[in-house]
Amino acid sequence: MNRVIFPIISLVGFLSLLLLYIAGAGFKSGTFELGQAFTLMRYCAFGGIASVGVVIFYLLWQRPMGIRLGVLFLSALAGLAAFYLPYRQQQIAGMVPPIHDITTNINNPPQFVAVIPLRASAPNPPEYLGGETSQLQREFYPDIMSRVYVQSPSEVFVAVTDVVGELGWDLVDADEGDGRIEATETTPWFGFKDDVVIRLEASSANSTVLDIRSKSRIGRSDIGVNANRIRTFTAALNAKLMVEF
Repeated sequence: MNRVIFPIISLVGFLSLLLLYIAGAGFKSGTFELGQAFTLMRYCAFGGIASVGVVIFYLLWQRPMGIRLGVLFLSALAGLAAFYLPYRQQQIAGMVPPIHDITTNINNPPQFVAVIPLRASAPNPPEYLGGETSQLQREFYPDIMSRVYVQSPSEVFVAVTDVVGELGWDLVDADEGDGRIEATETTPWFGFKDDVVIRLEASSANSTVLDIRSKSRIGRSDIGVNANRIRTFTAALNAKLMVEF
């Protein structure tokens, strides 16, 4: 009987982690709808934590040694990973507001232009909704604000396009005359596409006011991704322009 039980127990953790990867890859390839992928993730989390329990039971029951002990240890680690990743996402979702459109200027947010055709089939419209979205951003992300740089708009424009490339975003449009840069970032696992628009405006003494907006194409909550993207971009641009905030 042990010849049958051991392979089953040792496979549960690995299988849970594999199916967790397939959930994201399946949505990215169009095989699954988002709801189906999330349901599979939930089952993977249950399977992952259950695998840890059965491994512990088996260790106490059979006290395996050698290769079998190593296999069970790795299976338990895989099961923990399969549980922790969805659990952590759920935790983050509970700590951030259920919004997916973040901007440094809620009163006059940068507007998408070149990206609009790319969002034609996206559930989330390109327009900024304001209202509750603005209120929640003000409450949860008070650090997301407009930035003023002492460099000229042309200098900042060059730095911005460089940072967009360094961050691995897909540049959609860069119109220096209009002071607008648009780009798209695709997440590696699920392949979610989030769009970014950056606006540059000349200020006094040839300085530049920079506003940025990042918006998801799908989903009600972005689990904080858009705010973190703006923070990452700002930090990279500050470093390139040798600015301290």
